[in-house]
Amino acid sequence: MLPPPPRRRSYMLWLVVLIVLVLAGAGYWWYRPGAREPGATPTAGTGGFASAPQPVGVGAVTKGDIDITLNALGTVVPLSTVTVQSQISGYLQTVGFTEGAVVKKGDFLAQIDPRPYQVTLEQDQAQLLRDQATLTGAQKDLDRYQKLAAQNSIAKQQADDQLYLVKQYEGTVKLDEAQIASAKLNLIYCRIVSPITGKAGLRQVDAGNYIQPSEPNGLVVITQFQPITVVFPIAEDNLPQLLKRLAAGAQLQAVAFDRSQTTKLANGTLIALDSQIDPTTGTVKLKAQFDNADDLLFPQQFVNIQLLVNVMKDVTVAPTAAIQNGAPGNFVFLIKGEKVAVTPVKLGPAEGERVAVVSGLTPGDRVVVDGADRLRDGSTITIPAAGGGTARPARKPSAPAVPGTPPVPAPTGEPGTEPSVPAVPGTPPAPPEGSNAGSSNPVRGSLAIPEANGPGYNPPPDNETGPSNTAKTKGGANRKSGATAGAGGQ
Repeated sequence: MLPPPPRRRSYMLWLVVLIVLVLAGAGYWWYRPGAREPGATPTAGTGGFASAPQPVGVGAVTKGDIDITLNALGTVVPLSTVTVQSQISGYLQTVGFTEGAVVKKGDFLAQIDPRPYQVTLEQDQAQLLRDQATLTGAQKDLDRYQKLAAQNSIAKQQADDQLYLVKQYEGTVKLDEAQIASAKLNLIYCRIVSPITGKAGLRQVDAGNYIQPSEPNGLVVITQFQPITVVFPIAEDNLPQLLKRLAAGAQLQAVAFDRSQTTKLANGTLIALDSQIDPTTGTVKLKAQFDNADDLLFPQQFVNIQLLVNVMKDVTVAPTAAIQNGAPGNFVFLIKGEKVAVTPVKLGPAEGERVAVVSGLTPGDRVVVDGADRLRDGSTITIPAAGGGTARPARKPSAPAVPGTPPVPAPTGEPGTEPSVPAVPGTPPAPPEGSNAGSSNPVRGSLAIPEANGPGYNPPPDNETGPSNTAKTKGGANRKSGATAGAGGQ
């Protein structure tokens, strides 16, 4: 009868289970808490790891002022923008401005041919002279008619008709005078001047063209640069504190920065607040005015505005880099001796790299600002020295000495050195390192090579001797004879 086949499947199953258990145990030992922390070093006698002191950057908690500002994206809007139009029709004779140049109010810009309007003026003046002569004759006739009517020499109706005729001629003279004034005004309009002080844009019409008051683009656009304004929106949630400051008569300062918020462009003040909130965005528009003495603000430019609303005086201030966010909310790593402690804090407004701390810290505290990602509550730290080195943490107290043994000196701290071993009573002191004192064949000079053979190495002299005090030979030839010396000397 044949034996039953071996149960290979059961053996393989037990082997897999054994391998899984071994791997699980190794994984637990390798990944247990504290075993693989950054800087962990083996702990003697335990087989585990202990966290080495972590180097960190330190910041101080101080007392100071915090500016409460509102940041917004605004658009530069000039106070005045004028499209210069011709008020009469005619041929453009001369253009008297330079594109992009600054022009003052009243400066000459363009000249329209004035001759047609000069001729019209002369015609109106001639018509006025004729009508004035007619009026003078009618007035003299009225005087005679009134005298004859008083003597009943003529009918009173004839005198009254002459009076109304004089009134009619007076109206005609007034009309002629108005036409003369209009002709003179057209002559003034032939010379076009700048209505404001500002910067001229690009020329829209060249000399020689026939222009009309209905030109769509006008002759040129002049924009006022100094002063200039910026319109920017703020959230309606910030409106109450802003209105409170304005009601108190405060003049709020505004600072304009470029798009990257790195270059300061101009300083100004808030001058206007819109009358209603935009319901589609939940914002309200504000207007700030800037002197723009350097012309750094350009119309329709996008700028970043920082509006100073209030200033918090004498508050606890901490570096923004020290603030961490986790399960307890906002917290910092507070330095206590050689360790750190997780300390929850309540924050106030922030200003750049500083933040106001309402509670949790006091002036004079030190907090971690760099390297916090490698820390936890109770971690040991080191603070880099000012010269670039690393300050060593305080040494731990040494183990108590065994009664009857001399104390072990502390290590010198030099790299590569070890604490000396206590001497056994009755033994001579050990020679200094690199010395061959006490050797049977002391060697001096360049023959001692401690770098290649270790400290205290004494190379043999040229006369090598053996225990039998006979000179050694190599290849059957006598190399060199010398004095024999035993280990204890003969």
